[in-house]
Formats: sequence, C-alpha cells, structure tokens
Amino acid sequence: MPEILPRPNATLTSRQKQFLKALAHPLNPLVQIGKEGMSAGIIATVKAELLNHELIKVKIGNNSGLEKHTTSQTVAEQTESILVQLIGKVFVLYKSNPEITKEKRIKLPKG
Repeated sequence: MPEILPRPNATLTSRQKQFLKALAHPLNPLVQIGKEGMSAGIIATVKAELLNHELIKVKIGNNSGLEKHTTSQTVAEQTESILVQLIGKVFVLYKSNPEITKEKRIKLPKG
C-alpha cells in the first residue's frame, strides 16, 4: 500500500504564508502556461525557476483551457513545491533551496 504523504500546504503556518504573499506581491510571473497546456517543458521550467528564486509566480493563459485550481495544485505536486496563493489565474509557488547562498535565501518567520 502506498504511503500517504501530507499535503504540501500543511508545512507552512499562516504567518509564513502571509510573509511569502507579501514577498510575492511585487513579482511578475516568470512562467506562463499557454495554449499547449501542461507539459513536461512547463514543469521543467517551473522547477528551474524555483531553484533560482525559491518564490515564483506562474500565470495560466486565458487560451490554455485549464482549470486554475487543479492546474495550480498539479504544478505544486509535480515540482514538489508549496502552493502559497492563487489569485485569478496567477498562482505563487515556494520551494526552499538550501544551495542558494544564505544572503539570498528566503528566511521564513518562526511559526
């Protein structure tokens, strides 16, 4: 029987989510999902951007034909990141990267 993993959102407190939302507010979407929809290329791009930035915005294009809730959840699961926020067709993902220098790393507030 496969092991049931907790949902990634369970790892952030509401205070940490608020902190990340504030950091994400001025950011522009780094990845856009267009009419080709979900592809391995999109997932690879999201993973690469998360490695570089830890916190990114992803936009679902109007012509993609994708449902925003399932798409944002699927991208978060496939990139092993945390879905921080979904507003309209833009969602925010966070994934800690310990290989980034300490000065550039996002420091989450305690609980």
